[in-house]
Amino acid sequence: MTTPPRPESRPEQPAARLTTPFPPHATAAEVIDGVDLSGRRAVVTGGASGIGAETVRALAAAGAEVVVATRRPASAEPLLSELAEVPGAGPVRAAPLDLADLSSVDAFARDWQGPLDILVANAGIMALPERTLTDAGWEMQLATNFLGHFALAGSLHDALRASGAARIVAVGSGAHLWAPFDFDDPHFERRPYDPWAAYGQSKTADALLTVGARRWAADGVTANALSPGYILTNLQRHLDDDTMRAFGVMDDEGNLTPLPHYKTPAQGAATSVLLAASPLLAGVTGRYFEDNQEAPVVETAEGAQGGVAPHALDPEAADRLWEYAEAAVRGRSGAKWGSAA
Repeated sequence: MTTPPRPESRPEQPAARLTTPFPPHATAAEVIDGVDLSGRRAVVTGGASGIGAETVRALAAAGAEVVVATRRPASAEPLLSELAEVPGAGPVRAAPLDLADLSSVDAFARDWQGPLDILVANAGIMALPERTLTDAGWEMQLATNFLGHFALAGSLHDALRASGAARIVAVGSGAHLWAPFDFDDPHFERRPYDPWAAYGQSKTADALLTVGARRWAADGVTANALSPGYILTNLQRHLDDDTMRAFGVMDDEGNLTPLPHYKTPAQGAATSVLLAASPLLAGVTGRYFEDNQEAPVVETAEGAQGGVAPHALDPEAADRLWEYAEAAVRGRSGAKWGSAA
């Protein structure tokens, strides 16, 4: 198929912020209570632990068929065994996926058969202390958190379109507030590498992915991004003890001590599940959520306690990023990227 024309980046009328009845610390099970997902099919990347596992639990308990896409499928076995005992839960299986390796992404997409209703781009890495590159020469956080998910969504585009009402959910982070996407040097080839700038940039890219996905709206595909809030999970595995103590979440004996505003993984997964499955979000696309509500736009990161930066919602930046990512993915992968490729 031929590539569709790029959407025009004309100024858009501001839309009213969306609200839901769910409080900030609602759990994933609470936001999906009463929703029947029988017959729906979902993929959750990084779904073997943390908020990914809680996302899988909630979707499966509602009747969805769920694929846990993870680098080490064996790590999902305890979760699979647990859900096999839940009455009414949909079938759950694990499949190998390494988002930093496009051959792995291609293989996952080739193996997929039939429609796909929900794609939760949940897997991620944070604050690698040293600049690390993939075999493709990409900075590892950008490759894993964004480019791999971008390639996966494009490779599964036919399956998403076949759903007729598919949803893409990109798990972002408040760290995006500090880091617009650097189109001149996205892989830190010339500027000094900074772990948090690299992480924040990758999360800005995730948000822009969902803005640019408006080009798939005619295919029935919607996409939204979110910040899950503060949660202690394996995501912090690259932070040393001094950094964890500086954040106030580790005592002198090395015990994790979450602060009062931190969420449990089940609470952190709630906004993901809300965007993935709630009828309240039907037809909504290109927006950014936190605490189960659409996030307010904040003009400066200084002093911000949440919200979304304008640079993460900019349609022109989103279109430019899609062009960059399409070229990068096509240049490194032998597989067809998207049915629009």
